[in-house]
Amino acid sequence: MLSVEEFSKIIDGHYNFDKNYRIKSISSLEKIRKDSLVFIFDKKNLLKIKKNKDFVLVIQENLNHELHEFEKIFVVKNIKEAFVKSLNFFQKKTSAPSSNFDKSKYPLVEFSSTCYLGFNVEIGINSSIGLNVIIEDDVSLGKNVQIGHGCVIHAGTKISDNVIIQSGTIIGSNGFGNIRNENKKWINIPHIGYVEIHRNVSIGAGCTIDRGTIDNTVINSGVQIDNQVHIAHNVIIGKDSAIAANVGIAGSTVIGQRNLIGGMVGIIDHLKLCDDVIISAKSIVIHDINEPGIYSGIMPITKHHNWKRIAFWITKLDKISKYLKIKKNDL
Repeated sequence: MLSVEEFSKIIDGHYNFDKNYRIKSISSLEKIRKDSLVFIFDKKNLLKIKKNKDFVLVIQENLNHELHEFEKIFVVKNIKEAFVKSLNFFQKKTSAPSSNFDKSKYPLVEFSSTCYLGFNVEIGINSSIGLNVIIEDDVSLGKNVQIGHGCVIHAGTKISDNVIIQSGTIIGSNGFGNIRNENKKWINIPHIGYVEIHRNVSIGAGCTIDRGTIDNTVINSGVQIDNQVHIAHNVIIGKDSAIAANVGIAGSTVIGQRNLIGGMVGIIDHLKLCDDVIISAKSIVIHDINEPGIYSGIMPITKHHNWKRIAFWITKLDKISKYLKIKKNDL
């Protein structure tokens, strides 16, 4: 925890309030915590924020005049680089997991001959840990959890009771977040959120579930996930949903309860799918789904300006067909 004055040296900015104000963390726009930094990247984000004295807005110089009603403002020259520097500061450093841990701390847990644990790991009774499993610091596993061979459970992951994770799956890896600096070189965004996996979840072999950038990635109870599924940072999967093999769900998408997602479906970022949606195999989801039902959609890739024109006419085909039928009947 640093004072604003100390933090200004890290992210190269200036401020309009008490230099001794203490900063505890970073918050997302959706879950603002007391004494935290909240980064504003564009004007649209301002609509999501209510006036509050308990957090600090971090903005770029060109937005400063938009925020006169807020009490605590931190102004920086480059908002994206300040964001990365802040995440780096709050990112916890983890130790190297070791095979020389005290198994007596974990009664009624079945360990293979080669598995590795970090510090402050909790494992419930009747759980089993396969060969060459790596479990990092501050991980919590509930009762009756089965971890297959070669899995990696990264720091801070919380897994509830009766969860099955098959071989080769990675939980809590860094998400695919990058920004370009002024020289158009990529800078990786650290991720300080975690992964929560609730009760009675089954995860297939070779899956990857990324940790959240700030808030957690969440797999709710009863979810069934097939092999080789990728779930990106900050995704939330609703209760009792089922996801078939080779599905990719991009960052910050929210899947409703009891969704059925067919094989090789791609879902782009920042979407919301309501409850009781069925998506046919190989479909590509590019907009929110607000009504339950069965959805399908497969189109070949093309130049973007062509695609916009094609997509416009596809949405009109039903009306055109009805119009032609009426004209035919008039003849």
